[in-house]
Amino acid sequence: MVKARQWILAKKATDLPTFEGSDPNFKLVEKDLPEPKEDELLVKPIYLSNDPAQRGWISTEADPLRLYLPPVKEGTPMHARGLCEIVESKSSKHSKGDIVFANCGWSEYAVVPASQCQPAPDLGNGMSRTLYLSAFGTTAMTAYFGLTEVAQITKDDIVVISGAAGATGSMCVQLAKKLVGCKKVIGIAGTDDKCKWVEKLGADICLNYKSSSFAEDFRKETPGPEGFANVYFDNVGGEILDLVMTRMARYGRIAACGAIANYNSTSDKATGIKNWFEVIQMRLQIKGFIVMDYLKDAPKATEILKNMHKEGKLEIEGGEHVVETKFEDIPKTWLLLFNGSNQGKLITQLK
Repeated sequence: MVKARQWILAKKATDLPTFEGSDPNFKLVEKDLPEPKEDELLVKPIYLSNDPAQRGWISTEADPLRLYLPPVKEGTPMHARGLCEIVESKSSKHSKGDIVFANCGWSEYAVVPASQCQPAPDLGNGMSRTLYLSAFGTTAMTAYFGLTEVAQITKDDIVVISGAAGATGSMCVQLAKKLVGCKKVIGIAGTDDKCKWVEKLGADICLNYKSSSFAEDFRKETPGPEGFANVYFDNVGGEILDLVMTRMARYGRIAACGAIANYNSTSDKATGIKNWFEVIQMRLQIKGFIVMDYLKDAPKATEILKNMHKEGKLEIEGGEHVVETKFEDIPKTWLLLFNGSNQGKLITQLK
């Protein structure tokens, strides 16, 4: 029997989740884990992936019938994927000491089905295994399929990417400019330093949405009609989506990936769309997507990304924000997702 500390969901969240105080959303507990059965693994998380989508899994307004993954149940560990070391294996396909990508949750140890774990061997050339969570991970797949399959970008397109300094957005910038060779790539980020980094990645221009002149600057960069945006990769929703809709070209395509502007707001406080008529008059196509819909083609996308890296077309430096974290501070690190402090992929490195 193994004892494991776990961060469980004590109660679902209505606004920014808490882990301290008298009535927190997350609570630290210790539990006895069952022994792994046949074709199961006992794993110890080393790195945890932090993703805005996790917020939707603990919302009071989350309807299980409409979620693409089951919500987190109160009294159970917070869901999370991570790179884990195998402590004990009851599977012929995995050995003790191997590193795998698994649904481990916020648990010090976890018993997981071997069939749901993917090997994460050494990448070689001094590359960190954390790249399985960033440049070669789910966020990279989201960027690749969102641009190529959902938005179907071409070299003739003007592309706008919100959350451009984030895990998915930063990959979108590089794919749009360095893989497809789009005519113009406009990034949107939250600080001047982040904007400079996004431009270093390949964006023709990156605008700080916290600047008082943001709306005016954005209109200048999309003067129309030839300068209107053909594609918008939307990571944030809210007021930025509303503005971008007014600068989309006729038959423009919007890949709806995220809505972080409203993740910590209940529906009565969320920022809505005022410019919906733009969809009609400009014949816009808006398509929501989940990367899981395209994972059967992930090996092909991974090879493309690895080749880009070999050719010097994929910048990985600065694309990860790895935070050394004590187990008792896991929620604190996760909450960095919502204050705009991270650049690139936010990863928890457990001490």
